[in-house]
Amino acid sequence: MADKKSVLDRVTLVLVIVGGVNWGLVGAFNFNLVNVILGSVAWLERLVYVLVGLSALWAIKMATK
Repeated sequence: MADKKSVLDRVTLVLVIVGGVNWGLVGAFNFNLVNVILGSVAWLERLVYVLVGLSALWAIKMATK
């Protein structure tokens, strides 16, 4: 069984990738995939953005080890 740290690191990686792809789509095509998928549930869309932001902070911590 994977330890909690590696699970957190993997979840962080996935969320950072999702956020990066989403921002790439917004920049290149003005297409917000998160909004398209979750737009009808505003609080869930906001939660995804908060989780992506927290994941980015965790990724900074991982990168500075």
